[in-house]
Amino acid sequence: MEQITKRHWRIAVGYALTKGRFDPPAQAAVVDGLPASLGVTLPKDYANFLREHNGGEGFIGDSYIIFFKAEELVDFNREYEVEKYAPGILLFASNGGGEAYGFDTHDVEMPIVRIPFIFMERQSAETIARDLAGLFAALEDLK
Repeated sequence: MEQITKRHWRIAVGYALTKGRFDPPAQAAVVDGLPASLGVTLPKDYANFLREHNGGEGFIGDSYIIFFKAEELVDFNREYEVEKYAPGILLFASNGGGEAYGFDTHDVEMPIVRIPFIFMERQSAETIARDLAGLFAALEDLK
C-alpha cells in the first residue's frame, strides 16, 4: 500500500490551517453573483472554497494568511484600487502584513500571485501557485 504524505492527505480531504479557523460557508447567491460583480469568472476551486469556507485566517505551516469573505471581495479590490495599480489582479487574501494573494486574470489559467500592498504594481506580482491547493502546499513548505 502506497504511503500518503501529509500534504496529499490534506489536499484529498480539503483545505486545512495549522492554527486558526475558517468561517462558515458563504451564501450560494453571493458566490454565484461574484462573477458579475467582479467582471471575471472565479476559478472553480476558489468558488468551491467559498462555498465551504467564507474566509478565515490562521497559519499554513509557518505562513499566516487571511482569506477575505466573499462579500468583501468587490469592496476590498476597489478600495485598494487594484485595477488601477495592478490591472488584471484579483486579490482574495493577505499575509496580514505587506503582501496580498490574488489571481492573475490576464492569464487564462488564473495562477495565484503574491503582490506587495505598498507600491503595488503588476510588475511586482510573483506567481507562486497554479491553484488554491498549490497555494496551501507552497505556504506549508515556506520556512
